[in-house]
Amino acid sequence: MTTGTLITVAPTGAESAKAEVPALPVTLDELLLTAKECEALGAAVIHVHIRDDEAKPTLDQGRLRETVAALRAGTDLIVQLSSGGAVTDPEAARLAVLDAGPDMASCTMGTLNFGDDVFLNRWEFIVDLHTRMQERGIVPEYEIFDLGHLTALQRLLGKYGLPAGGHVHVDFVMGVPGGMSGTTSALVAAHQALRDLPEGTTFSATGIGRSTIPVMLASLSAGGHLRVGMEDTVTYAKGRPVESNMQLVARAVGFAQLAQRPPLTTAEARDLLGLPTTGR
Repeated sequence: MTTGTLITVAPTGAESAKAEVPALPVTLDELLLTAKECEALGAAVIHVHIRDDEAKPTLDQGRLRETVAALRAGTDLIVQLSSGGAVTDPEAARLAVLDAGPDMASCTMGTLNFGDDVFLNRWEFIVDLHTRMQERGIVPEYEIFDLGHLTALQRLLGKYGLPAGGHVHVDFVMGVPGGMSGTTSALVAAHQALRDLPEGTTFSATGIGRSTIPVMLASLSAGGHLRVGMEDTVTYAKGRPVESNMQLVARAVGFAQLAQRPPLTTAEARDLLGLPTTGR
């Protein structure tokens, strides 16, 4: 059982519209303020999507570099960029995310139906993303939307070796229509499947929408870590919109403390994930 809890905040995502969710941080200033607030509460990692001047999802290189630099200058958080982007983003733009030099980047381990859309992750693309991160010393977080993705990860590591830093960390993304359900039984099944991955593999879990709380509790009870944020839910409780990412991080911190697994500091998180002790 891990003695501390790695808390990741995913503040924005690519799905919600600012017009429908006014509290969503979409400008760099809003994102930086959110990052500072959530770090003060106990978050150690920030999973980043960015928006353009019209608050639409973008993978613009200039904005990505500016965002990474601002987060590094203003916080001690581990900066993890999304290589998933929006479901419509081309592979070349998703690979180019690595050029912004984050500490970490996400690597989704397979294609899935994503609501009414298809989130395409071809094997060749996954291999390219994994090997480029190895070459650049960027630590991946392997995004697992279904159990077959864990089998794909086992194949990837067997053929192409361990990630940069040598430690394997996955995130179970649960409750997406088209992926595994956001239930305790699904988390138990995914957790059991980790036995086929390298010894010491760690996991976080993300519950989408109404599955947020069940997934948090199940993950903590299984020795896992937490990812929360307005990317994953914009409702704090039935009929009650989320007011800020701080609200979600504070709840995760409270649950972690009740489980007697307090939040990891950024230094402890870097050690867990195989990252250098300071940012790039």
